Amino acid sequence: MTRVLLWCTRTLAWALLAVWVVASAAWCVGALVIALPGSPGVRHALAAAVAAVALAALIVMPWRRWRWRALGTHGVLFALVLGWYLQLEPSNDRDWVTENARLAHATIDGNIVTVHNVRNFTYRSENDFTPAYYDKKLDLSRLEGVDLVASYWMGPAIAHIFLSFAFAGGDHLAVSIETRKEKGEGYSTVNGFFRQYELYYVVADERDVIGLRTNHRQDPPEQVYVFRLQGAGDGARRVFLDYMESLNALKANPEFYNSLTTNCTTTIWMHGLVNPGHVPFNWKILASGYVPEYLYEQGRLHTGGLPFAELQRRSMVNERAKQAGTAADFASRIRLNPP
Repeated sequence: MTRVLLWCTRTLAWALLAVWVVASAAWCVGALVIALPGSPGVRHALAAAVAAVALAALIVMPWRRWRWRALGTHGVLFALVLGWYLQLEPSNDRDWVTENARLAHATIDGNIVTVHNVRNFTYRSENDFTPAYYDKKLDLSRLEGVDLVASYWMGPAIAHIFLSFAFAGGDHLAVSIETRKEKGEGYSTVNGFFRQYELYYVVADERDVIGLRTNHRQDPPEQVYVFRLQGAGDGARRVFLDYMESLNALKANPEFYNSLTTNCTTTIWMHGLVNPGHVPFNWKILASGYVPEYLYEQGRLHTGGLPFAELQRRSMVNERAKQAGTAADFASRIRLNPP
């Protein structure tokens, strides 16, 4: 029995070591191919060398004579790649696309918050627009709620999620957590794992950040839903101020976006940690399209007693947004018939 247990323990240990070799080699290959500066030929050659050493380590693992040399060589290469990777630094000084050119920041004076560089572009199409920004003064004593905005374009499992803070009198401020892209750079989920984008908070008028998605994006078209979250008062205030602190922190010290750990939904969830009784982490936060349903299940949405499917149907704002166009009361008009 003891021998069997020892054999099982050794087999498990070697299996785990093999998994580490495969996983660490895959990460090294991705990091070198995607994040290493220089010509594609050099990047691919170095990635191929790392992969070859890892493969050799797996092949010779059963033989004592070679296993530790091969595993040691792979370990050294992994450490070198990791050391280089950790030296990559985010920056606010790049040749940004026009949509990401300015950083929003906030001045906080008691209940009065002045948000600088609120984006309010006028769009003729997704890529044809007139840039415009303004400063917005908000009174936190008039903060009356928070809306969750979900934009879908590729099925039910994937959505872009952001918040819009509602103030008395129909005033709203939307904050969308995204990647900050350089000119000529597109978005790739895979690239987002390897420090290719800075983290960016789009602080915008709803005519911009919602109207762009409902009225102008056609390839593919997006379906946008606006849900009112339960709770306001101190909880909404704490989340709003945490957002403002992040704006100022990113202006002073940029951070990298990560497709898994600092994306549009995980970052919202982390902001929510300022409140006791925040929603627990769940796989639906990573499968972002299910976030509204998850919040419904947790009792965090205003529902009007409706089942989720009907609530979602009534919360779609595309047609109302198209009718509102660029009207000054855009935010109120897309919410004319709330659940």
